[in-house]
Amino acid sequence: MQIAAQSPYPSRRSAVLADNMVVTSQPLAAQAGLAMLAQGGNAVDAALATAIALTVLEPTGNGLGSDAFAILWDGQELHGLNASGAAPAAWNAQRFGGRGEMPFRGWESVTVPGAVSGWVALSERFGALPFADLFAPAIRYAEDGFAVSPVIAALWARAAEQLGDQPGFAETFLPDGRAPRAGARFRAPGHARTLRAIAQTKGRAFYEGEIAEAIVAYAKEHDAALSLADMANHRPEWCGTISTEFDDATLHEIPPNGQGIAALMGLGILSHTPIREMAADDPQALHLQIEAMKLALRDAEAYVADPAHMVDVTTQDMLDDGYLAARAALIDPARAQDFGAGAPKRGGTVYLAAADASGMMVSFIQSNYAGFGSGVVVPGTGVALQNRGAGFVLDPGHPNVVAGGKRPFHTIIPAFLMGPEGPRMSFGVMGGPMQAQGHVQMVLRTQLWGNDPQVAADAPRWRVTEGLGVACETTLPAATLQALRDLGHQITLEAPDNAFGFGGAQLIHRLDGGGYAGGSDPRKDGAAVGF
Repeated sequence: MQIAAQSPYPSRRSAVLADNMVVTSQPLAAQAGLAMLAQGGNAVDAALATAIALTVLEPTGNGLGSDAFAILWDGQELHGLNASGAAPAAWNAQRFGGRGEMPFRGWESVTVPGAVSGWVALSERFGALPFADLFAPAIRYAEDGFAVSPVIAALWARAAEQLGDQPGFAETFLPDGRAPRAGARFRAPGHARTLRAIAQTKGRAFYEGEIAEAIVAYAKEHDAALSLADMANHRPEWCGTISTEFDDATLHEIPPNGQGIAALMGLGILSHTPIREMAADDPQALHLQIEAMKLALRDAEAYVADPAHMVDVTTQDMLDDGYLAARAALIDPARAQDFGAGAPKRGGTVYLAAADASGMMVSFIQSNYAGFGSGVVVPGTGVALQNRGAGFVLDPGHPNVVAGGKRPFHTIIPAFLMGPEGPRMSFGVMGGPMQAQGHVQMVLRTQLWGNDPQVAADAPRWRVTEGLGVACETTLPAATLQALRDLGHQITLEAPDNAFGFGGAQLIHRLDGGGYAGGSDPRKDGAAVGF
């Protein structure tokens, strides 16, 4: 990989080079993580301080009621953590009878929030600093306030129109009856109190103590099923990773219940095509990627669920190289096809990567699913609850059918790239259905075509939608778009946006001579920072 002096794509940024680094979508959160490294903490401490601060600074994508996943290199081996929560024990298909699909907002979309348990698990096993120290920046921003960043202000205003009537939302997130504008100071005293309780009890208050009691009392007030037992029984899982190879690079993802397997399948399918003979912006290279992702997303939608329920078609079946080669053989180089591909609804998510001079690298993602999640906010606590229950289906024959104590299909996925020399890149592309597709695009750009992390983030992106549909950024050349149309793709054009349509890439790539190169997506407010 060569570091570009100037990006060939529209951008005001260049790759950041440093020995210690944090990259995320909100600059103040990135600096919170960097402060932990400056205090002698490691990459895990930095990642957690960043994640905790993001619950305050970027509430449009995550919060205290989020789920989370992580992949980390500890200097010796790779670890995967699934901190997603299960459905309330009282949920079953009959509860949602008469509906065509699961509720997308409100209490009936809320599963047990797992992010806090993930913070505790990561800190206890790998952190160097005291757990409570990681909360200092977030508590300061919640108590003293912070100036809302431009991208977040735009998303906040959009959410206010949709969620203003959800329980507790306006009280917490619409001061003076409206969303704060860019540059306005926002304070969250209830959020600060909850952060202190989590910090002082190492998360126990959230799952068994005063915060859990407040969440469950509010659930009962609205006839929701979430119980104290549901909260107390939650445990994060050290789940390892699943992987696939593309030449000398190995992409690692979290196993189901997440959609990371779709990225692995897409990359595995592409390994059986002539894509290596093509340039990054060749329309034929885009065609092959689009067709591969249609096939991968179709399978993910049909088969991915809580792994305990993936009985007929397993993860191993889906990643079998012979199967992937057979899927690749279905791609017609001259014609787009409708493989019946689908993609989940758009979502709101935050992603961050951190790395330190010792070699530890972290890929971490947490999310409320849709922007502000369910829209439900527990009064006085700052706890905005995710809407991951919407990831279930109601088809009784589907492995992802709703059931109590079961984890739903998840869109959020951290990624990690290994090479023969060891860890190579921690990265992610936040944003609902874009994530698996974005992972494939980032791997190919950095590993096959030699883009540095910032160039890879800057480059125009595409997103499979439904049938033959492909959403493309307006920054793609007109000739490329026409070539794709000529192949039969039904192209819709969207401006590079701030609403997760094309995701927000954040990448840290190890340099051959030591240290790291970081890239942060110009579609977001974020930054790559280091020293």
